[in-house]
Amino acid sequence: VFSYMINPTYKCLILLTFGLWSCKNSESSEGVSTPPESQQIKIELDRAQASALAQLPLDCIDQPLPYKSGLVIATAEDLAMPIEHHPAFYGCFDWHSAVHGHWSLVYLLKNFPDLDKREEIIAKLDKNLTRQNIEKEVAYFSLNKQSKSFERTYGWAWLLKLSEELHDWDTEEGRKWYTNLRPLADHISQAYQTFLPKLVYPIRVGEHTNTAFGLSFAHDYAVAIGDEPLKLSIEEAAKRFYLTDRDCPVEWEPSGFDFLSPCLQEVDIMRKVLPDAKFKTWFEGFMPGLADTESGLTPAEVKDRSDGKLVHLDGLNYSRAWCLYSLKGCDACTRVADEHLAFSLGKIADGEYAGQHWLASFALYAFKAKRSQN
Repeated sequence: VFSYMINPTYKCLILLTFGLWSCKNSESSEGVSTPPESQQIKIELDRAQASALAQLPLDCIDQPLPYKSGLVIATAEDLAMPIEHHPAFYGCFDWHSAVHGHWSLVYLLKNFPDLDKREEIIAKLDKNLTRQNIEKEVAYFSLNKQSKSFERTYGWAWLLKLSEELHDWDTEEGRKWYTNLRPLADHISQAYQTFLPKLVYPIRVGEHTNTAFGLSFAHDYAVAIGDEPLKLSIEEAAKRFYLTDRDCPVEWEPSGFDFLSPCLQEVDIMRKVLPDAKFKTWFEGFMPGLADTESGLTPAEVKDRSDGKLVHLDGLNYSRAWCLYSLKGCDACTRVADEHLAFSLGKIADGEYAGQHWLASFALYAFKAKRSQN
């Protein structure tokens, strides 16, 4: 449990109770008003907020519709309902959101033993993360050549993050679910190793196919479980893609549908694969001025949270925050991260499924990065 106080740039009072958020602000189509500097917002990841965040993936991991499918229809059987192809990860609108919804619930169970609805959460995870269900998930990836690129690499990365989270959870449930999930994690690890040498150029976008994000989460997994071949493959690819990069045009960010920062995601993987001294030199050439008090990074604004693409920008605020929190010893980076996390946190539970089915995971990962500073 941790808390911090910040001076907000935006007028938003976040009331965190047992599952209820109220965010009163003066946002309008003309912009966002600025409160007196003396006003402060307290953001606290306590049991009440953890339970509120848990409710969002809890509501959707077994909700089969609406669903956005990423499959290629090669045979008539491919037209089956998603739950037939993905009996573990069929909810939360799409496969990757179902996966990181499971990650959110595992993370919260681990860190809040008195989490609300704990037994209900465990029951739902236990129903989904069975050996038989994971075998069907592996079959989808491995038996149909048309699905070779399915969820590459965004969903792959979150699957490995889920496995990583289970790996060191020394409970009966944690050990069982990790064992059940292991065949799919192994398959995805090998898929990375097969794919990365063939990828001549990195993908530098702010959405799912961003290469740096996929490398960064997969590297965490490889280090955590000791998957040395995967780790070496990622490190070779990251250096090949990014080592000579300079002067990332962060002023071009964000694009209208971004939920990842192309510049900061690249920073995030390079800090993991380079020695500290070499990273410091690389970073100073890649994003000069980021550590200054005027970094140019301000939270992204969303005009319509019912639009599934536009609401991506709330996710950008969280993912920027977790990248910035991870830059040790950079006070200005922490201040900017706090602003980004605060700006979107009170807007998650807004009644719109477009954001609610996935944003809790991004907020929680930002909180996790914040905690790792301490």
